[in-house]
Amino acid sequence: MGVDEYPDGLVVADETGQVVVFNPVAARITGIEPDEVLGKHIAEALPLEDIDGRRWWECTDPYGGLATRTRQPERHLLLPGGHEVLVSARYVRTRRCGPLRQLVVALRGTEARARSERRQADLVATVAHELRSPLTSVKGFTATLLTKWERFSDEQKRLMLETVNADADRVTRLITELLDISRIDSGRLEVRRQVVDLPAVVDRHITGLIAGGEPAERFVVDVRGQVPEMWLDADKLDQILANLLENAVCHGSGTVTVTVEPVPEWVGGGAAVTVTDEGPGIPEELVGRVFTRFWRGSRRGGTGLGLYIVKGLVEAHGGTIGVGRGAAGGAEFRFALPAGTPDFAR
Repeated sequence: MGVDEYPDGLVVADETGQVVVFNPVAARITGIEPDEVLGKHIAEALPLEDIDGRRWWECTDPYGGLATRTRQPERHLLLPGGHEVLVSARYVRTRRCGPLRQLVVALRGTEARARSERRQADLVATVAHELRSPLTSVKGFTATLLTKWERFSDEQKRLMLETVNADADRVTRLITELLDISRIDSGRLEVRRQVVDLPAVVDRHITGLIAGGEPAERFVVDVRGQVPEMWLDADKLDQILANLLENAVCHGSGTVTVTVEPVPEWVGGGAAVTVTDEGPGIPEELVGRVFTRFWRGSRRGGTGLGLYIVKGLVEAHGGTIGVGRGAAGGAEFRFALPAGTPDFAR
C-alpha cells in the first residue's frame, strides 16, 4: 500500500526531523498543503499543542528523549486555530536504543472518534433498556415470593419461578451477545473446530422448533448433493442457525425452507446453507443495513445485534453471508463456509 492510499494521515520525518512524507489524507485532516511543510522541521510543520497549551514536540522530545521509547499512544491534540486531531507516533531506530532514523506520525480526524463514541453510547443505551425489563421482572417476582410465600398456591409459585427462569435466560443471552461483539470488534473471536455433520445440525434445530410448538409442516429441509466433511465451531454454528431460523419463524411467514448444499471447489469448496421464508421480505433499500448493529427493520423489541453477530461468526470461519429475496418474496439468507481442517487458520 502506497502512502497515498494509506487510510490515515501519514507524516514521516527523517533522522534530522525534516518532513519527507505528508500524504493527501494528512493534508485533508490538517488543512495544510504538502508543499507548505515538506522539508520543514516536524515541530514547525505540525505545531501541535495539548489542551493545556503545552507544545507536544517539546514534551515528547522524540529526537533527544529516552532512547528506549518506541512509540507515542494516540492523543487528542490541537493545531493552530483550535483544529482538533488525533495523533500517534512511532519511533524507527537503526538499532535497539539507537538514534532515531524515522519519526512516523499518524493523524486521524475527530469524526471517527465521535462516531465510535456514538456507537458505544448507542450500545450502552440499548443494553440498559434490554436489561431493565427482565431484571425488573426477576426482582418483582423474587421479592413477592420472599415476602408472601404462604399466600400462593404451588401452581402460582411455579408460574412465577418459570417467568424468573425465562428472564434470567434472556439476560444470559444478552451478556453472551455483548461478549461476542467485544470479541468480533477486537478480532479476538476464537474458532474451535471439530467435525460437524451440517445436515444433522440443521435437522436438530428444526426438531427443536417443532418441539417448541411450531407445526412440522411449516419446515422443508433440502439437502442437495454430498456435503463434504466440515471442520467448524459447533457452538458458533448453532448460534448462526438459531438466529437465522428464529428470524424466519418469528418475522417471516409461510413455509421456511432450509437448503444445504456443497460449494464447488472452483469457488472455494465447503458448504452453503440457505434459509428462506415466505413473508414480506426485506425492502431493497434496506438490504445494505441488515448486518449492521441495531438493525431491526420494521420489528420492535430485541437488541438488533443478532445479525451483526451472525456475520461476525460466519466471517470468523472464513465464510461469507448475504441476504436477498426468495422465490416466494420472503427474506433469503445464505451463508457459505469453507470445509476447514483441524489446524485451519482464520
